[in-house]
Amino acid sequence: MPRVIALYRHPVKGFTPERRDELVVQPDGRIAGDRVLAFRFADAATPEDRDGLDHWPKSKGLALESFPTLAELRLTYDDATRHVRIMRAGALLVDAGLDAEGRRELSDAVTDFVMESPEAKRLRRPGRLPIVLVGDGEHARFQDRARGYVSVHSAASVAALGAALDHEVDDRRFRSNVVIDGVEAWDELAWTGEVRIGDVRFSVDGPIVRCLATHANPDTGVRDAKVLTTLTTRVGQSEPTLGRLLLLQGVSGDVEDRTGVGGVIRVGDEVLVG
Repeated sequence: MPRVIALYRHPVKGFTPERRDELVVQPDGRIAGDRVLAFRFADAATPEDRDGLDHWPKSKGLALESFPTLAELRLTYDDATRHVRIMRAGALLVDAGLDAEGRRELSDAVTDFVMESPEAKRLRRPGRLPIVLVGDGEHARFQDRARGYVSVHSAASVAALGAALDHEVDDRRFRSNVVIDGVEAWDELAWTGEVRIGDVRFSVDGPIVRCLATHANPDTGVRDAKVLTTLTTRVGQSEPTLGRLLLLQGVSGDVEDRTGVGGVIRVGDEVLVG
């Protein structure tokens, strides 16, 4: 029987995942505390409108795809106090709240870090500085897609990719919310219909086509694994794909109807497909 073996949330878009024993799926289909904050470029501090929904393209803020050195930072977020703490190599980089002064401290510290990194020239482009920390720390707004999804992949698929790479691969490269075992490699790409994790029911949506962020080592930020070309050559995919998107049942793309029945998913929960 397929089961959940790991759960992750990512409080700040593009930064360290937090491993959790359980995740709360909100009625809008998003994970509570996941991508509730983001560091955005100065000219992209307000959302775009896509089909009546707020959309924050990752290309217009700090993200691993273009700024892989961010993986060096270890970030934790305290939901109760709305406090962000960022460490680098065991030393405190910044610890601040989400008031105006705290946001400036966080933005300044992250800007200084990036400006000392190999990606500094990307931050000097017109319209990018000063970096702005956006989000209220409560609402999950900064996914790559306008609709709220839960992302899942299997440990077997990651192991198969690692075998093709001849390189051990860490689940954190793929920044999924849910990791499962008990299925064969790539089985999740063939899922259809309903998926139930514990007591929470989802509908299967599209596969996850991966980007350059997966090349970055999740501890060092070094691009040390050619994930995309390995998926399309050695694995034989037409597009570099790993994992599936799940849409909470009852949630649609309509502005007037975006509420499903959420719940809690936990490590050890059974996963029922079909």
